[in-house]
Amino acid sequence: QVQLVESGGGLVQAGGSLRLSCTASERTFSYYAMAWFRQAPGKEREFVAAIRWSSGITYYRDSVKGRFTISRDNAKNTVYLQMNSLKPEDTAVYYCAARRDYYSGSQSWSDFDSWGQGTQVTVSS
Repeated sequence: QVQLVESGGGLVQAGGSLRLSCTASERTFSYYAMAWFRQAPGKEREFVAAIRWSSGITYYRDSVKGRFTISRDNAKNTVYLQMNSLKPEDTAVYYCAARRDYYSGSQSWSDFDSWGQGTQVTVSS
């Protein structure tokens, strides 16, 4: 199972930006898609964004469209989440996830095979 390590979380004021990184321990061509999920205290884990590794096709939850951008760097086995115009409601632990099989945009966390340990993002008002 691939190891995923997230970084880049922190504390930022509303309207600010952060970039999260997720580096995989093995070549990511063996994975069809990578995604970011988040979980706020007392809430269920929710889909944020995903990217098909080979084609670069991206998917977003509605509330982050136009503010967040997911991208990948094949050479570095790394996926990024650029988060702009952050809001207090974006506060959560953000998790990176990987899926080996064909992916067509599912937002269910159970469809992903490997997970990182999470990184905290806190947006103050």
